[in-house]
Amino acid sequence: MDPKRRVTLKVLGATLGAGAFARALAPIWDWGKEQSLDEFLQKHYQELSKADLEQILRRLEAKTEKEYGKKVSIRDVRPQEGVEFGYALNLSVCIGCRRCAEACHIENNHDRSTNNSYIRVLEMKQGSLDLEHGNADYDHAVPAEGKFYLPVQCQQCDNAPCVDVCPVQATWKESDGIVVVDYNWCIGCRYCEAACPYHARRFNWKKPEIPADEVNPDQAYLSNRIRPQGVVEKCTFCLHRTREGKLPACLEACPTGARVFGNLLDPDSDIRWVLENKRVFILKEELGTRPRFFYFFDG
Repeated sequence: MDPKRRVTLKVLGATLGAGAFARALAPIWDWGKEQSLDEFLQKHYQELSKADLEQILRRLEAKTEKEYGKKVSIRDVRPQEGVEFGYALNLSVCIGCRRCAEACHIENNHDRSTNNSYIRVLEMKQGSLDLEHGNADYDHAVPAEGKFYLPVQCQQCDNAPCVDVCPVQATWKESDGIVVVDYNWCIGCRYCEAACPYHARRFNWKKPEIPADEVNPDQAYLSNRIRPQGVVEKCTFCLHRTREGKLPACLEACPTGARVFGNLLDPDSDIRWVLENKRVFILKEELGTRPRFFYFFDG
């Protein structure tokens, strides 16, 4: 839907009242049958009062239980003061097992039928860093001779092109460096998906299918709650975990210790040690996106 039309409809809804507005809107309601009227008229996350947000969280919990048969807790987890997150990956010890992608799939309540994940692990020819020639669909034993493995996910760019192109400000960078999405504000135009040079965003073509016993009940509004059909979603460095002092699910799943995560502002953090003692590099540096995701090799 055209964002200007969406804003117009929200104003119209406030003027007419819910009942009259619902009748007026009926001819175009096929745009989002999954959305209730309250959801459609909901304000942007950054404009919500504490009371409004609390009501929305409870509504989403009830909706999730009704549709997926699982009680969940959906929280609003804010950034911590004095924290800016960074991630690093040691390509010398990554073996391409894709346990990180599997952990992401489970932790973030992805659609089971598509086996979606925010992480792509590219099998690369040794000596090359051309992402366009990496193979994400390998199905043989790993690690393979003459290959190395390059996991790619959201780089949480300081100069994020996905944020710049969003016509309704549904995505933005928070104070701890994490780029987030208000999934109730996203209009599904996919401009951000096209703008991302790392192919890190995913579009929900259909309502996610997740068995009740596989739903992760520990959820956050801007993170791993079950996203609706028709929106673009992305990695948030597991902010529902990391903003509360835990590590990302992908890091905990890595069997080789290839992943390093921490506070860039803490001189004693593991991530600072890597940046100060290893020769790190970023992907597509020439684009000026300034990622917070770093790579390095031993030696």
